[in-house]
Amino acid sequence: MTETDQKLDMTRIPQHIAIIMDGNGRWATERGKDRSFGHQAGVDAVRCITSECTRLGVKYLTLYTFSTENWNRPSDEISALMGLVLSSLEDEIFMKNNVRFRVIGDVKRLPDDVRQKLHETEEHTAKNDAMTMVVALSYSSRWEITEAVRKIVSEVHDMEELPQNILKNWKTGGIRAEDITEDVISQHLCTNFMPDPDLLIRTGGELRISNYLLWQIAYSELYFCDTYWPDFDEACLHEAIASYQRRQRRFGKTEAQVEAEEKVKK
Repeated sequence: MTETDQKLDMTRIPQHIAIIMDGNGRWATERGKDRSFGHQAGVDAVRCITSECTRLGVKYLTLYTFSTENWNRPSDEISALMGLVLSSLEDEIFMKNNVRFRVIGDVKRLPDDVRQKLHETEEHTAKNDAMTMVVALSYSSRWEITEAVRKIVSEVHDMEELPQNILKNWKTGGIRAEDITEDVISQHLCTNFMPDPDLLIRTGGELRISNYLLWQIAYSELYFCDTYWPDFDEACLHEAIASYQRRQRRFGKTEAQVEAEEKVKK
């Protein structure tokens, strides 16, 4: 156990941490470098934080890598980012740490070679079980929710077709409008394989969510810091987790109710 570990309650490590990795471009500009230099440095930070999250026992790490809005950036920066995605999907970071890789987002918009590499990495790491690293690539929450609504509406319409289709729809899981619940919506989101984030971290000094996991972070704890992503290291991660642990998660209940429930558990 390290000195910084001693400041953490290892029984209350968040199971799912989501991160908005902001500040790569500004980090590079302040050093007189091209923005792509900052993105490369950001990959090094990903390796560091992935290893540390695995060591601490975090089960899911979701990284906001490229939003649907980022397609509006200069074409040369997009090309550099896509090339970086390809070069950064190394087996070492996943296999050395026993980490499973998953991707969420509108991957149809990605170049063919990037989509192929993402698919290969998902397949190759499928049996790793220490932690799942999820990369949000060509992702935005409004896109995700819109896609979920489209899927649900399609299933509802299937159920309302001709009577002879009822048996078919029952077998394939078709639903009725009155069956739509929060759980049903969650099941149709591309994050349906993991729990909602316990902690959302944003680096780089900005105080906004930027269209990231809007449905999923309804009750997540939020942590903002001024540190640019390339400088976000193990100590920064520990401070974010320590901040999380100093808070009481009430989920709409009163402080007294939560404290009473905690006493029962003990």
